Amino acid sequence: MPRTVLVGAVLYDPKVAGIWEIIADFFDEHGCPIDVVFFTNYERQVDALLAGFVDIAWNSPLAWLDAQRRSNGTCRAIAMRDTDRDRVSHLVVRSDDEIQSVEDLRGKTIAVGAEDSPQATLIPLGMLQRAGLEPYRDVQVKRFDLLVGKHGDHIGGEAEALKCLLDGHADAAALLDLNWQAWSSDGTIDPKQVRILASTERFDHCVFTVRDDFAAEVEQQWLAVLYKMSYDNPQHRQMMDLEGLKRWLPGRTDCFSALNDAVTQQRFFEKS
Repeated sequence: MPRTVLVGAVLYDPKVAGIWEIIADFFDEHGCPIDVVFFTNYERQVDALLAGFVDIAWNSPLAWLDAQRRSNGTCRAIAMRDTDRDRVSHLVVRSDDEIQSVEDLRGKTIAVGAEDSPQATLIPLGMLQRAGLEPYRDVQVKRFDLLVGKHGDHIGGEAEALKCLLDGHADAAALLDLNWQAWSSDGTIDPKQVRILASTERFDHCVFTVRDDFAAEVEQQWLAVLYKMSYDNPQHRQMMDLEGLKRWLPGRTDCFSALNDAVTQQRFFEKS
């Protein structure tokens, strides 16, 4: 009987359980059984991966860096969503504000997401630092620490940051491009009220992470099944829409420099 692969996932939203039920059924149908272990936060998930309790961890970008840091760079990123590649975050301001550049934020207030959100806090604040503006000194920061431990995988912190901007309690807010697009489409954001001031450099998001001792033959079988999932299949489409992708792609690790620089400058792991 094929070995059951244990996959770790963080339960940041009730829909996550349904997503993984669909994925697990698909893997079973293709003779590659998996079982899913749910965690309430990424720190515990990284603990479990490095201790060998799970074989594969569906990691946030920050959890990927944490796994690499704690494994002396020996973990591997084996797969990701198409939408995990080449993301940016925007700094947005009210359309009627006179702010025209990042430098104009000196002495102003920026609203951000949770302290451990790569896209809504760490990377945007890193962009300010590269521009010579030190957060909490040159720029005041209003942080919305919703669901800390889930690394901003929910929209709560960003939604509160946007509301803070619209209510006039901040001069700028940090939003992931995908949320900017979604909220601009559904009417949450009125383009007459809000505009993009600046965008971060491109970065990658979530990756399936394994230890260096994960068996190559098991990995290849697992990936072969994963890549068989098709958006053209209505059953797969339901899950893929919930998970926000059209295709599974190989993992890559060369687009984490913005986050790595940000956590280094902000001494994130030293404060944890």
